[in-house]
Amino acid sequence: MNQTFGLAQYWSQSDAISHSVAYVLLLMSVVSWFYILSKAWSSWRIRKSSAALDGFWQAPTLADAIAAIKSSDTENVYTPLAAQAADAAAIKPPAAGTPAASLNAATDPGELITRTLRREINRVSSRLESGLTLLASVGSTAPFVGLFGTVWGIYHALMAVSSTGTVQIDKVAGPVGEALIMTALGLVVAIPAVLAYNAFTRVNRITLAELDAFAHDIHAYLTTGSRVGN
Repeated sequence: MNQTFGLAQYWSQSDAISHSVAYVLLLMSVVSWFYILSKAWSSWRIRKSSAALDGFWQAPTLADAIAAIKSSDTENVYTPLAAQAADAAAIKPPAAGTPAASLNAATDPGELITRTLRREINRVSSRLESGLTLLASVGSTAPFVGLFGTVWGIYHALMAVSSTGTVQIDKVAGPVGEALIMTALGLVVAIPAVLAYNAFTRVNRITLAELDAFAHDIHAYLTTGSRVGN
């Protein structure tokens, strides 16, 4: 009697390990897509707000410039850089013979501004890179998880065939073909994660380059009163 195979048949004949592999792939897919969608939305908002950087220097005062960029910086990426640097520049060094009120006050103003800008850039960098490690891990491990499910499924299919005492191609092709579905599922999970990782890495590189240039301009303005670069 010919036996019809399908996903439901394969699932019903699978054991707990095969089911666990499928659940792991499902979990990896859900988590990766959550990060893909959330970071895609965040990256789009960041790239949209980067257009306000040029308008920052059109404001009459630094306070007005910070207020203007704050209204456009929906992801709060560029505003803290300018605001924290302005606060650092406002700290006055102590008079000669007077003890400093804090370590910040005792620091050279230029060095204090540099340290503040570096801290804010590191904060933004850590924020932009959040989730990328997970996407890279999913993209690199999902195919192997699916391959493990395939190997396990083929093993059980061959064991079932050997128990009958006869080996026929129609008895092997169905179970083995269905076991290969696990490999396909692993690729379906991995490919979007890899593509998203590469896309977000490029967006982050562009954003950090703009942020570094913005920090250089702010440092020049606060230390010399003029803007350098473009």
